[in-house]
Amino acid sequence: MKIPFLIAATSMSLLSFGQQTNKPDQEYPMFTRSIGVSFQAFDGLNSRIANRPEYKKLRDATGTLSLGCMKIYKGFTSNVDVIAGSSMSGDRDRKSSTIRYLGAGFEFGYDVIPSKKIILAPLAGIGVQAYQARFFKDNAAVPFDLVLNSSDVQNGIRPVDFINTFFVYRLGFALATVKTKDPSCTFGLQARYIGSFKNKAWKSADNQELAGAPTDKISQFQVSLVTSGMPRFMRGK
Repeated sequence: MKIPFLIAATSMSLLSFGQQTNKPDQEYPMFTRSIGVSFQAFDGLNSRIANRPEYKKLRDATGTLSLGCMKIYKGFTSNVDVIAGSSMSGDRDRKSSTIRYLGAGFEFGYDVIPSKKIILAPLAGIGVQAYQARFFKDNAAVPFDLVLNSSDVQNGIRPVDFINTFFVYRLGFALATVKTKDPSCTFGLQARYIGSFKNKAWKSADNQELAGAPTDKISQFQVSLVTSGMPRFMRGK
C-alpha cells in the first residue's frame, strides 16, 4: 500500500504548486484514444490452477485499448474513459489461458504546468472493472468424429470460465504536449495505479457463487500512450 500513498502525496504536492500559477482561461474537450499495457497478478486464482496440470496459469501483463474524453477549464481537469484489456499465455491452439477485462471510470485533477504547450495533471478517481478468466485444455488428441457424435465429449473439451467484478479507485497522472494551433490535439503518456476496495471471490461463467472459490483483489499498474483530437464538426470555422 506504500505506492498508492506515495502517488497520492506526490499528486497533492504538485497540486499545491499548480494552484500558485496563473492558468490560461480556456475550455475545450479532448477526445482521447490510447494503447498501452497493464500489470496485474491474480495469485488466488493462479494458485488453484497451479494444481491442475491440464490448465495454463494466467499471465500478469495485458495489452489495453481505451477511448475517453478529457476536459480542461482554468487548469482543472476531468477525464472519463472506457478501457479494454486482454492477454494470452501458452499455445493458442492447445493448452492456454486468457484474462480479459472491461473497465470504465472518471477522474479529476489539476494541470500544474502554466505553459500552454504542456499538460501535467495528477489525477484521482473511481471506476469499475469486470474480468473474465478463460482456461483451454489441450484437445489435440481428441478424435474429431468423437467430438462430432458425442455431446458429452463436446462439453468435455469446452474451456472453463470464471468471472469477477471490482469497484476500484484510481491514482495517477497525465503528461502531454499540446499542438499550438489546435489545443485539442495532444500526444502524451498516462500512468495510473488502480486498486480495489476489497478482495472478491471468483464466480462461475453464469455469475453464480462457488463454495471455496479463490479470492483476489485489484492491484494494477497501467501505462498508456494517449492521443487526443476534436471532431471537425465541433471545431470553430
